[in-house]
Amino acid sequence: MGFEPSTRHTVASLRAARGKHAFAMLRVETLDEAAAAEAAGVELLSVPPAMILDPRFRAVAPRAFAFPGDNFYDIGGPDDFLRWALPLMKHGADAVYCSGALASVRLLADHAVPVCGHVGLIPSKRTWTGGFRAVGKTLDQAKWVWDACVALEEAGAFAAEIEVVPAAVTAAIADHTSLFLISMGAGAAGHAQYLFGDDVLGQNRGHVPRHAKAYADLAAEQDRMQALRVQAMSAFADEVHGGHYPSAPYLVQAEAEVAAAFTDWLAGQTE
Repeated sequence: MGFEPSTRHTVASLRAARGKHAFAMLRVETLDEAAAAEAAGVELLSVPPAMILDPRFRAVAPRAFAFPGDNFYDIGGPDDFLRWALPLMKHGADAVYCSGALASVRLLADHAVPVCGHVGLIPSKRTWTGGFRAVGKTLDQAKWVWDACVALEEAGAFAAEIEVVPAAVTAAIADHTSLFLISMGAGAAGHAQYLFGDDVLGQNRGHVPRHAKAYADLAAEQDRMQALRVQAMSAFADEVHGGHYPSAPYLVQAEAEVAAAFTDWLAGQTE
């Protein structure tokens, strides 16, 4: 299914494209990353809320369907979520991410705010599913993931991030849900494939999840750049300490007679 490259997606167009077009989604943390994702044709972006409030975001990523998101611990309950979400929608968000209470999802949906929930491995709720591990490898867990999807549907969510769930479970759910499924390590049946920009760019220096794939090695490039910074700054400091900077090419000179006249005048002023 083809789309005009200048078109920004809507909830309706994402739903219509389920199973017809595989969407790419990235978490970006800077405007430079957002601009690169836009230029690269990445349709969906997860962004820090502050980025939505920055007018430069839409200047660099006018076509991106943008989901601002924060940990629900930092936002609060339903009324807090609504107060948080409405200004973001006003400033150009296309949907919001909510891993909080179903009551929060429901209140947001009641105010026509498109909501993306979260099922499977939810990092902020990982203690309930055994830590950072796959969810849905047993029949009971797979049923639990399905029940979570049904609950989000009933609360009014239009999408759900489905994280680290077996691919076959995701595929079965995709066949029976109206949700737009955003797969993070949950298989190709997701309607979008989601990775963190840090992982794609190879600049994650911590634990790299199994599902993450690096397409560059920016960590090595950053190390090289840092070495160049140290080298240049060391050379500067050495020249200052040795009296070699500033030298003639980097000085503003006055005519000799002007400098002599000023020196004589100043001496007279300070006698």
